[in-house]
This record gives sequence, C-alpha cells and structure tokens, in this order.
Amino acid sequence: IGWGWQPGTGELWGMDHGIDWMGDDMPEELNRIENGKHYGWPYLFADNKVNPRLDASGGMKKAEWLNRSSPMVMGYKGHSAPMQLAFYNSTQFPKDYEGDAFVSMHGSWNRKTASGYEVVRINFENGKPKGIEPFVTGFVTGDGESGRPCGTAVAKDGSLIFTDDRNGVLYRVSYAGKETARAATLTVPPDAMLLQTQSKANPKMAMARPETTDKGTSKITLTSSAFKANAKIPNEHSAYDQDASFDLSWSKGPAGTVTYVIIMEDPDSDAAPLPTLHWLAWNIPATESGLREGLQKQERIVDPDGLRQGPNVSGSVGYFGPRPPAGDKAHHYHTQIFALDARLELPPASDREAVLSAMKGHVIAKGELVGIFQRPDKPKKP
Repeated sequence: IGWGWQPGTGELWGMDHGIDWMGDDMPEELNRIENGKHYGWPYLFADNKVNPRLDASGGMKKAEWLNRSSPMVMGYKGHSAPMQLAFYNSTQFPKDYEGDAFVSMHGSWNRKTASGYEVVRINFENGKPKGIEPFVTGFVTGDGESGRPCGTAVAKDGSLIFTDDRNGVLYRVSYAGKETARAATLTVPPDAMLLQTQSKANPKMAMARPETTDKGTSKITLTSSAFKANAKIPNEHSAYDQDASFDLSWSKGPAGTVTYVIIMEDPDSDAAPLPTLHWLAWNIPATESGLREGLQKQERIVDPDGLRQGPNVSGSVGYFGPRPPAGDKAHHYHTQIFALDARLELPPASDREAVLSAMKGHVIAKGELVGIFQRPDKPKKP
C-alpha cells in the first residue's frame, strides 16, 4: 500500500500487506517496484512461497507464475499492516536518516500476539535496504491498542508527520539535537524511472511493422456485430463505461494457420509509447473464428483454450477500451488480426514488442477492423 521514490537512486519502493489465513508469521513485504515486473500476488507471497489455497486462473500453472515473479527484498512482522510510506529527503534529522523510509503500521487484527501499531524505519545504505526497525511505539497496552498509525509524511521543516485514524490524531516527530542541519533537501533523480519507462515501441501500427510482413497474399476479413467498419464503437465498450471487449468474427485463415494474434492500437493518441496499445492477445487456436463479447481480463483463458493476453496501455492485462481525453477529436481504433503458422512460445503477460518479435517470419495473412470513438459529453466514468 505504501510506496515512494528512494531519494538517492530514484527507484520506486513499496510495502504491501502479506497474506492472511496462513498463520501468524507470514511477513509483510518490502519490494522494489519495477516496470513490467510481477510480485506473485495472489498465488505467491513473501520469498515466492506458493499459496496452497488458490489455483491460478485460466488454467495457468503455478510454476509459470513462479518463473515470472520476483520475491520480496525484505520482510517484516506478519500482519503489521503497512500503510503509507515516506522517504526522508529533508535536513532536520541527523544525516544517518537521509534516504531512509518511514512506514506507519496500522496493526494486526487476527494475530495471536499483536503486531504493528507503530511507525518503523527502513534503513537504506547506498540505495539498498539493510533492515527494518521500530521508530515510534507505545500504541499497544495491556488492555489492547490505544492508536492505529496510518498516514506518513515529511513536513517542509523536516519533521516527520504521522496520523492515527483510530483517534483522529496527527503526530509530529522533530529532532532537537545538536547535529548541524544540512544545506538542502535531496532531489530524487529521474534516471531509474526514465530507464524503465522509455519507449521501445515503433510508432508504426502493427500491420505496417516489418515483423508482420506476411508470406502470402491472403487477407482476413474481421468484423464485429457491435459496429461497422469506420463507424462509432458503442459507449459500453469504452473505458468511460463498461470497458467490455466487443465481439469479433473473422474469415478462416489460409492453409497452415496454427494460431491467431489480435492487436488493437490507437495511432491518434499523444500518450507514449505510440501507437497506444489497447488489446494484445495471442495463441488463439486456428479452430476459432471469433471471440465473444466481454472476454475475461486475465493472462490465460480456457475458452478458447490457451489464449494468452498481455498488458495494455493502462498496465492491466487484456482489453482496455477507448478512452480519448476531453477535447480530442474522435480517435481511430485499429483492431488487427494476424494468422500465424506457429504457436508463440512466450511467457505469461509478454508485452507488444515481445509478441511482435516472436511473430516475425510466421505471419501468413492479416486483416483489420477500424472503429472510431470520441469522449462522451457526460461519461459514466470520469
């Protein structure tokens, strides 16, 4: 739940609640959060321990989930319930606190010996966490708990502020020692985030990419009962409404077709990477001639069996409906289909570039359906 950028490195770190109903000592997790990485939830926890209570959706094997998940960097007492996290990037506290993080622990509700109910300090050295220790305690008494720390922030004067949402109290922790204050606060460097998020995409539509050059002359006709070619996509299929994928039907691919790939892109968006990706699906069996409306938003689907989906522009998996900003003219949404002579052997949640790279040399036919969409004057969702 709590997250922030480490002032020395610019890396994003976060703490999340560990798993319930698995005993008293399943740790709360400290993770370094990186673009495109996965951290196990909900099938793995802590140092990639397998959750025996859940099976992966869509027929996915837990081994697949394990292979693509990063274990926690460090753990803390189970059920402590970490809430807001704040890195110390000010100058009031002694220099030893520079770049450390503070986390409010809301406290346990189902642990035999209470945990949490405190503010902890995560000690960082050279940008790496070295330990987690109590910083403010005293909220647990013989009669129970007297407060539940929740919010955490660093004030302009360098004091640490945290809240107690049980009593509606705001606490201020300041330093009154003799150490000379430093001259300036730390400025978080952007390099780590820029490196992770820099666009690797080609601004060309998938249909025009060299990876999708087809080996034949066959074309696939792609249609939907929801709208005609070059017509308006109904509101319910937009992210301003139900955000449900529209149905698709296509003509049979040429002889040798093994799987199909669907890629939906918006070339009219200004949001990088371009073109904006709204849907990525692959390994659709050659026996299929369409997809139903409202396809599940998960990485593997059993109907049709084996269909895989990757992340879209929002970071979620599966279909993400049109969502042009207010004031824009209607955007064009290109749903493109590719017939392949192979099955793509890719890990779960592979991105567009990985899928296109794997498609190279295997495209034997393709086609597209274009729909348009403009933000409604009064959308159901903001």
